[in-house]
Amino acid sequence: MASLNTLRTKFGIVLSIIIALALLAFILSLKTEMGFSGNDPRVGVIDGEKINYSEYYETYERVRSQSGTVDSDEQQSAMLANAAWQQLFSKYVLDPGFERLGLRVTEPERMAMVSGEQPSQAFFNAFADPRTGSYNVAAVSQFLAQAETNSQAQAAWQALNEQARLERLFQKYMGLVRGGTYVNALEVANGVASANNTFSGRWAGKKYASMPDSLFTVSSSEMNEYYKSRKQMFKQQPSRTLSYVIFEVNPTDDDMLALEKLAKEVGAQLAASDEVRTFVRSNRNGRIAENYVSAAQLTDDEAEALTAGKQYGPVLKNNEWTMARVLDVKTAPDSLGIKHIVLPYTEESLADSLMGVLRGGADFAELASRYSVYDATAANGGEVGVLPFSAFTGEFAEALAGAKSGDIVKIASGDAIQIMQVYRADKPSKHYQIASITYPVEASTATRTQVHNAAGTFSVNAKESFADAATTAAVTPRVATLVQGDRTIRGLEDSREVARWAYGAKVGDISEIFTVDNDYVIATLTAIDDDEYASPEKVASQIRMQLLRDKKYDAIVKELSGSTLEEQAASLGSEVAPFENVGYASFYINGPGIEPRLVGAIASTTEKGVVSAPVKGMSGVYVFVVDNIATEEKQTAEGEKVRAQAVAENMAQQMALPAIQQMAEIQDLRGKYF
Repeated sequence: MASLNTLRTKFGIVLSIIIALALLAFILSLKTEMGFSGNDPRVGVIDGEKINYSEYYETYERVRSQSGTVDSDEQQSAMLANAAWQQLFSKYVLDPGFERLGLRVTEPERMAMVSGEQPSQAFFNAFADPRTGSYNVAAVSQFLAQAETNSQAQAAWQALNEQARLERLFQKYMGLVRGGTYVNALEVANGVASANNTFSGRWAGKKYASMPDSLFTVSSSEMNEYYKSRKQMFKQQPSRTLSYVIFEVNPTDDDMLALEKLAKEVGAQLAASDEVRTFVRSNRNGRIAENYVSAAQLTDDEAEALTAGKQYGPVLKNNEWTMARVLDVKTAPDSLGIKHIVLPYTEESLADSLMGVLRGGADFAELASRYSVYDATAANGGEVGVLPFSAFTGEFAEALAGAKSGDIVKIASGDAIQIMQVYRADKPSKHYQIASITYPVEASTATRTQVHNAAGTFSVNAKESFADAATTAAVTPRVATLVQGDRTIRGLEDSREVARWAYGAKVGDISEIFTVDNDYVIATLTAIDDDEYASPEKVASQIRMQLLRDKKYDAIVKELSGSTLEEQAASLGSEVAPFENVGYASFYINGPGIEPRLVGAIASTTEKGVVSAPVKGMSGVYVFVVDNIATEEKQTAEGEKVRAQAVAENMAQQMALPAIQQMAEIQDLRGKYF
C-alpha cells in the first residue's frame, strides 16, 4: 500500500512551503545586510528570463522537500542547487520549446501512465511493489482514496503527475531527435572498410621538440591574424581570477609535548578510576562503544592488554593519543544466523501471539511474509542473514548473547517490536565492550591564535601589495579561476565561502580571513573577465605555440628530400621504424604515440609501397609506406549500418540537451548568494 509516508520516502514530496516562504520572507527582510539594496536580486538569466533570488530560493526549497535530502554538506547542497537550476531551465526553456513543437501529453496518455500501460519511471518509483518489483496499480487506487481527504497527498499527487508529464514530453522530444538521424551508404562502406582492414608498414618522422623555438619568430601581426580568423575557438564563460594564500595551522613541538603530557595524565587517572563508565563519559574526548567485539577484532597490542584486564595506552597511534579499558564482557557466539518479524510497537498482543505459535512449531518464514512490516526482509521469509555478534547493540546484544540455535526471542526497541529466530549460533567466545578516550594531534588554541594573528598582519600588509605581503609572511600565493557557476575553488576543500566572496568582490579587494579545512585563507580578486571571447592577451601563449608548430612543420617539410622512405628519413636525421596492425579505430602507434591524423592517413591508404605525403601530427611530422593491407571480414554492411545508426542516435540524444542549453545563453550568477 502506498501511504503518504511511503511517497515521501520514495519521491520526496514534503510540503514545507509555509516554512519555506517564512524563511524567504525573513531573508528578504534583511535586504541591506544581504546586499539586496531593497530589491529582489537577480541570480541568473535563462533564455532571456531573469531569475530572481526569491524564485530560485523557493524552487530550491521545493526540490529539497521533494527529494527528502538534507543539505548538510557541500556535496548535498550542490546536488540540490543543480536540481533547482534544472527545474527552472525546464520551466523557461524545455516547456515552451515542447509547446512550440506541438508536443502534448493527452489525458489518455496520462491515464496510461497511471495504469502502467505506458511505463513511467516517476509512477513506478512511487508505486512499485518492493516485494515483486512490479508496478502496483492497486497501490495507486489506495493512495488516491487517501488523497480525497488529505491535502498533503493531493499536493504529492499533483507533483508526481507533473514529473511524469515532463518525463513523457522529453521522451517524445528525444524520439524526434532520434528519428532525425540517418546513416548513408558512404558512411556504411567506410565503416566496413575501417572495421575489416588493418595496415602494416614503415614510418619515419621528426618531432617538433627537436627544433628550438628560438629558431623561429612569431610576430604580433601573425598572432592577431590567427586570433581574428579563429575567434570562435576562443569563446568562453565569464570568469573571475583570484590569488590566495594559505596559513597552515599545524601543531608545534610544544603542542605535541603538551598533548603527550595531557594524554599521560588522563591515562593515569583512567587506570586508577573505579568508575570507568562515568570517567569516560565526563571526558569530551571519551567514547563508549555500543557493541561488543571479540579479541580477533582488536589489534594485537589492544587484545594483549584488554583481554588480560589491563588498560591499553595511552599510545600515539594514527596521529592521535588513545587509551582504552574494558567495560563489560559477554560470552556470545561469534556469528548468528537470524530471521526476524518486525511489528509496530503498538502490536504487543500480536507479538505475544506469534511467539506462542512459533514456539509451538509454526513456520517462521510464512509468518514473517504475512505479518512483518519490514518489506525488505518479509519478502524473503524474514531472512536477515549471518551476522557477527559485534553487529548487535543495546537490547539486541543483551538478548542474543547467550542464544543457541533454535531460540526465539522478542525484543522491543524504539518504535518496533522484533521477533527473532536464531537458526545458527557459532561457538561462544568472549566479547568485550570498550570505553576509550582519544586526543587527536592538533594545534593548540595558542598556536591557532598565533597563526591567525600572522594572517591578520598579512591582511593589513596585503592592502599595499599582496605579493610583497606574501613574501614577508613566507607564504606562496596560488592562483585560481572561478568559471560562472562554480561553487568552490578547485584544489581547495570546503571553499564555498571563498568563492561566494569572490563573486561579490571588485578587482583589488582583499578578503576577510576564511577558515578552510582547519587552515586560514586570504584571497584577492585579480581579474574579472565577462567577455564572450577570451582576449588575445589571455590566449597569446596558446596561439604562439600553434604558430610555432605550423612554422616547424613548414621547416621540416622543406628538409624532406628523396624518393624513398629511407632517403626521406635520412634527410630528417631519423630512422625508419615498423608499424603493425594499425586500423581506423587505433588509438596509439608504437613510436609516434597518440597521433590521430597519422592513424587516419594510414587507414585511408589504398596503395601499397607508395611513400605518403607529409602528415602534420600533434607532436611531429611523419611519412610512411604501407607494405601490407590485411582484410578480415569482421563486419558486414548490414551490421555496420545497425551499429552506425545506433551510434548516431546515441550521439544525437547526448548532444541535444547541451545544444539547447548553449542556445539558451544561460547566465548563472548564483555563486554570489548560494
